[in-house]
Amino acid sequence: MAEAEKKDAWLNYLALTTVIFAVCATLSTFKGGGFSTKSVISQAQASDEWAYFQSKSIKSYLYQVQAEKMALELVGLEQVGNQKLAAIYREKISDYKSKVEKYEKDKTTAQAKAKQLEAARDEAQIHSKAFGLAVIYLQIAILLSSIAGLLKKKPVWLSGTIAGLVGLVYFADGFLVFL
Repeated sequence: MAEAEKKDAWLNYLALTTVIFAVCATLSTFKGGGFSTKSVISQAQASDEWAYFQSKSIKSYLYQVQAEKMALELVGLEQVGNQKLAAIYREKISDYKSKVEKYEKDKTTAQAKAKQLEAARDEAQIHSKAFGLAVIYLQIAILLSSIAGLLKKKPVWLSGTIAGLVGLVYFADGFLVFL
């Protein structure tokens, strides 16, 4: 009986590694899902910022075109000597130019925010990918450990342990991003 207990002592390690792999697979699924959600939300927010950027570009362009048109008309007004209307045109051109400047500043802000959100999206995708790979390898390890326990085949468990160790490396990479 002592020999049978000694022979099956590896089954205790099998159970322990299977639990560790299962816990890490669960955490990988949870963290990977969180990063995936962050990636999708960041992309949506970045798209919103780019749309805002485009709307400011269009508005800026429209005011710029109008200011240029009025500047050309102003030349004609000054030539005919209509100073009162020319003053109104100058004031309007100045107003349009200030709006163009405002929209250009808004564009710069929107562009910076969109790029920041895209960087957050990219970072989240890197974490999510690592956790996804961790889940794959950890699930393979759990499967092989289960088969090894049923068949009492230590080499199957050892191959599962190798897959599990790879999964643990990807699990750690999901947090630290070193691969």
